[in-house]
Amino acid sequence: MTETATRLNDVDIAAVGQLVEAIQADDAKARTTWAAHVQWNGAFASEARVRNFSPVGSDEPAALGGGDTAPNPVEQLLGALGNCLAVGYAANATIAGIELKDLRIDLKGDLDLHVFLGLAEGHAGFSSITANVTIDSDAPREKLDELHAKVQASSPVGHTLGSAVPVEIVLN
Repeated sequence: MTETATRLNDVDIAAVGQLVEAIQADDAKARTTWAAHVQWNGAFASEARVRNFSPVGSDEPAALGGGDTAPNPVEQLLGALGNCLAVGYAANATIAGIELKDLRIDLKGDLDLHVFLGLAEGHAGFSSITANVTIDSDAPREKLDELHAKVQASSPVGHTLGSAVPVEIVLN
């Protein structure tokens, strides 16, 4: 077996196939739980610990009273969406046999600070998010359009942001 037969876009095709087979054999394996643990570090700084990785810092820009030592939570949310989309493009392109030479996703979101600052009541989150995707590939445009539709239809973070998802915040 050649290297190109086992990897495309640097994705381990066999590992993805094994996961698909495991879920097809046992539907319960598809239901997963993910966790993060956040520690406040004073002022507007905190850090999230996920699995065994180094902590990911968070802070607010100086204009919002922070120390500007790390991306703020809404910037991280945009990054999470972009990272999720990147995984979706890599996975689905690989399954479709599309080689990706380059993939870039530029995201922006519009946020009104009135509610966050306690100056008004209402929706404190983004009013809109835009992700502009640029793909460099020799694949025909119709294949890239199909890939794009597949990624939009299957992005966990994209679906979470685009749907009313119950969020329970409990004070212990």
